[in-house]
Amino acid sequence: MSSTLGVLLKQLDPSLTIAMVERLDHIAQESTSGWNNAGTGHAAYCELNYTPETAEGKINASKAFDINASFEVSTQFWAYLVEQGALPEPQSFINPTPHVSFVWGENNVNYLRKRFEALSNSAQFAGMEYSEDPEVLKQWMPLVMEGRNPNEKVAGTRVSWGTDVNFGALARHMIEYSQRAGNFDLYLGHEVSAIKRQGIDWLVTAKDKHSTTPLELSARFVFLGAGGAALLLLQKSGVDESLGYGGFPVSGQWLVCKNPDIVKQHLAKVYGKAAIGAPPMSVPHLDTRIIDGEHALLFGPFAGFTTKFLKLGSFFDLFASLRPSNLIPMLKVGLTSFDLIKYLITEVLQTRKSRMVALREYYPQAQDHDWSLAFAGQRVQIIKKDPKTGGKLEFGTEVVAAKDGSLAALLGASPGASVAVTAMLQVIEKCFADQLKTSAWQTRIKTMIPSYGQSLTEDAELLKQVRQHSLTTLKIIPPTA
Repeated sequence: MSSTLGVLLKQLDPSLTIAMVERLDHIAQESTSGWNNAGTGHAAYCELNYTPETAEGKINASKAFDINASFEVSTQFWAYLVEQGALPEPQSFINPTPHVSFVWGENNVNYLRKRFEALSNSAQFAGMEYSEDPEVLKQWMPLVMEGRNPNEKVAGTRVSWGTDVNFGALARHMIEYSQRAGNFDLYLGHEVSAIKRQGIDWLVTAKDKHSTTPLELSARFVFLGAGGAALLLLQKSGVDESLGYGGFPVSGQWLVCKNPDIVKQHLAKVYGKAAIGAPPMSVPHLDTRIIDGEHALLFGPFAGFTTKFLKLGSFFDLFASLRPSNLIPMLKVGLTSFDLIKYLITEVLQTRKSRMVALREYYPQAQDHDWSLAFAGQRVQIIKKDPKTGGKLEFGTEVVAAKDGSLAALLGASPGASVAVTAMLQVIEKCFADQLKTSAWQTRIKTMIPSYGQSLTEDAELLKQVRQHSLTTLKIIPPTA
């Protein structure tokens, strides 16, 4: 998020001076790291939690349309940066990987059929394939279908132009470009300890892990893009807009296979249905991953609970976030989220054997010795005030900005990095509203993102044009497609 915002702002105004403060000694080692997330270019092609079924049996696809449009904005921006030479060859951070939804059992098959019908009639999902034929599904995902009960009712959908994204590599590329562009300072190994008003500016103080001399930076605008720790930093700022927000941390684990004989048989991100009460990022999926040239398969994630807000954070993070303003919302969520709590307890108690049983629902012939357990990144879901219930748990991301636009933070999790460009455009719209009204900024932003200010959900022809250009430039589809 932070690297995206930095590059957007430098494109809009090259004269800006930007500093980035990172608590670790290397870039993008927390949630953005390729091994700490699924790497799915979330476009709502395969993620069933974005299309819930209502009590009346209808599919609510509104979130899917919004997320799909947001991902199109991201690919437009990445394609622009590739064309400008700001990003290297696309294969270094994004690769074509079909997005597949897979279900079994009559009720689930009926659901997927209705989902396909609700989505495929729109231009955004035109070209999505649907099948209940085991032979067709075997072509899409051989490992998933091999050894499966032939009498089992199954169904799947596929979008061939899905993507696997190494967000860690993408962030590093953007920061390297920012350094080449100039007027950009990167401070690694510095942990922010204070954010205080200083007249019309902010004074940001950070501790240097390798020195006793603190770093002090004065800035007219501050963005807090620290993953789960963004909440703690937002609270340090003392802005009124931080009041009432809390965080619910969820940890994750993956089963990882790097056996090349197995990995080469699966090229897809295969998503299923989540367990009752499961948070959105815990939808089970069997993924092709391409991270810095290394191919692997990931299955999971298996959720858990911890009081850390970062993978390399402190067990005191949750307690440090408690404030009089967020105690009631957090208590209300804790007392009403029985399904989620039950789910997390079940996940925490899982053994290796039970995890392999879960894997074999998606890959029936999986062998224990081919898979190892790895820890994913931390995710902190938003808890906020609610006038009706007193507090509610939000799934997704949310931009929180000070009234005067001098400070902003990004809270929440999935779909996260996939919609980074849309999220950071929201920051710019809230915090740089006057500049954005100028013809210079309008011209530049529409050069970077041709669809800016227009609806890709409503304008099918515009969608077709920008999607073709983005997918061709990023080498997701061949130029002749």
